[in-house]
Amino acid sequence: MILVSSCLAGVECRYNATHRLVDKIHELVEQGRAKMVCPELLGGFQTPREPAEIVNGTGEEVLDGRAKIVEKSGSDVTELYLLGAQRTLELARELQATIIVLKEYSPSCGGKMVYDGSFSNTRMVGVGVTTALLRREGFKVISEEEFVEMMV
Repeated sequence: MILVSSCLAGVECRYNATHRLVDKIHELVEQGRAKMVCPELLGGFQTPREPAEIVNGTGEEVLDGRAKIVEKSGSDVTELYLLGAQRTLELARELQATIIVLKEYSPSCGGKMVYDGSFSNTRMVGVGVTTALLRREGFKVISEEEFVEMMV
């Protein structure tokens, strides 16, 4: 089974209540070949919500307790992101996911790049906390960009 970010299948669950539809991912969900997940919603967030970024590191450092995830206003929301990551891991195990396609740049889902914590629209090399946890547990996680390249 393929597990995909809900926003990539067209669900308006991103922080600003939008989606990032990828037609092929939506088709896989419609065909029953993929299941959707939104780690932020599993962690207890609502849509819309305040933007958040990882401060002082990446998802790896968040898992290790050396970085945190904060909202633009400064509120520490690390625990909600960790909860969402854990619940996503449980779902991936339950579904025996063979591949997981998550939204690039997200503090949860980023696979190669995340925002740098300055809220200045600056990206840096790194992964989100859900991606970091899933990869630690042996799951193959790719971005929507990598998925599209695979489909060409």
